Amino acid sequence: MTDLLFVLLFVFTVVFVGYVLYEVFKTVSRPASTAETHWTCAPEAVVKPAETFPEPAAEEPAAAAAAEAKAPAVEEAATGGEEKAASLRDPVTGEIAAVPTNYRFAKKWIKQAMVTEGLLDRVYKNAELEGETARKVKEALERFKGLAKYQG
Repeated sequence: MTDLLFVLLFVFTVVFVGYVLYEVFKTVSRPASTAETHWTCAPEAVVKPAETFPEPAAEEPAAAAAAEAKAPAVEEAATGGEEKAASLRDPVTGEIAAVPTNYRFAKKWIKQAMVTEGLLDRVYKNAELEGETARKVKEALERFKGLAKYQG
């Protein structure tokens, strides 16, 4: 009698584990193409109409005038009278590279061109970029961006 109970318990356990695995794999393998799960594919289907919010209070005329007065000064300071390139071109190979914001991320030909132009005495390793060397390299990189020969 006890053998029959163990056999029935084993069969029910196998059926239960099989059912649980079936449900798990069914939910995992289901393609997620519905609008509820991928709202970036169909945002209009998921996004609800915006609620009406009260309009923000109008700015004071004095604050708006001050902001308009500051804007041209900021633009002039940003250009600094010197046009900076969006990309650099190697005149030897013609390779075009984005202007590096940091010497560590500059391409090898940019570093070598800085030495060739006399802006740096040698190509520095990343571990050497500390203190006075870092300041000197940063200034050289800024001057290199303005060279017409390398404008992309």
